[in-house]
Amino acid sequence: MTVIDGTNGVSVDASADTPLLAVEGLTKHFGAAPAVRAVEDVSFTLHKGRVLGVVGESGSGKSTIGRLALRLIEPTAGTVRYAGQDLGSLGPRDLRRFRRHMQMIFQDPFASLNQRMTIGEALVEPIRLHRGLGRREALDEAGRLLERVGLTREHLGRYPRAFSGGQRQRVAIARALASNPGFIVADEPVSALDVSIQAEVLNLLQDLQRDLGLTLMFISHDLSVVELISDRVMVLYLGRVMELGSSSQLFSTPAHPYTAALMDAAPGARRAGERIVLSGEIPSPSAPPSGCVFRTRCPFAVADCAATVPPLREVAPDHWKACIRDDLAF
Repeated sequence: MTVIDGTNGVSVDASADTPLLAVEGLTKHFGAAPAVRAVEDVSFTLHKGRVLGVVGESGSGKSTIGRLALRLIEPTAGTVRYAGQDLGSLGPRDLRRFRRHMQMIFQDPFASLNQRMTIGEALVEPIRLHRGLGRREALDEAGRLLERVGLTREHLGRYPRAFSGGQRQRVAIARALASNPGFIVADEPVSALDVSIQAEVLNLLQDLQRDLGLTLMFISHDLSVVELISDRVMVLYLGRVMELGSSSQLFSTPAHPYTAALMDAAPGARRAGERIVLSGEIPSPSAPPSGCVFRTRCPFAVADCAATVPPLREVAPDHWKACIRDDLAF
């Protein structure tokens, strides 16, 4: 079924069989030769009400994929469809109106909030813009949103500098909810917070996701956090997908050596079998290795790994890996 959004007039395919987010062949290069190959040929789907965790080392392309999914930056190649709507086909005006459906929570809540606007002003603006409410109604909705994220209406008149890091991130979450979106990209939303506060914000995100039926892309370098919150997990290395599968599959039986190595490097690692220790640094994305981009750090690499880029292939139901070796078990 296709519905027309009453606020913006943009056609959105609401079919239950259609993934809410469908990404195909997504590629992003920055700069001239040698270009920085931030994302290379990434494809995945995400269904309504589910949480996709995206993990990988710094420089793996996690944040770039999040911004591409929202069309905050333009892809070099590939398509992103939201509920069947190709975002690349939207002109500037329609895209601006369509943004009510898609929002982002940034890593640094202090930098992402306008320091010259009160919290009330920061929330009322998107509520009025995207939902067409009058100022009084929008202010009342802003107060309700603050209460929903664990703050109070009394905070509406304060500026971001008056809040702690955890409180600012709660405000940022409320702002992301202000347009009543269906899809949110959470880009390292707890990594800038004290450890004692991280669990509170994570619990809040889980509650909101469940209660509001939100669809999340949760980006993090912390595997324990991703395991806690995600239904499916996508593992990235140097802009390419190494492994993709359900959280339970991936954490119980990782199929790719890079995934296993990330698990072994995590605090309190509990994976059975011999630990995999990676040597060296992640290569430059402007000069990636030939063939499998992970081969220069992989302890199981063979000569054929340099020959061709391994395709992402299904090795178990809904469990995919990009590795030519099937004789490995982790």
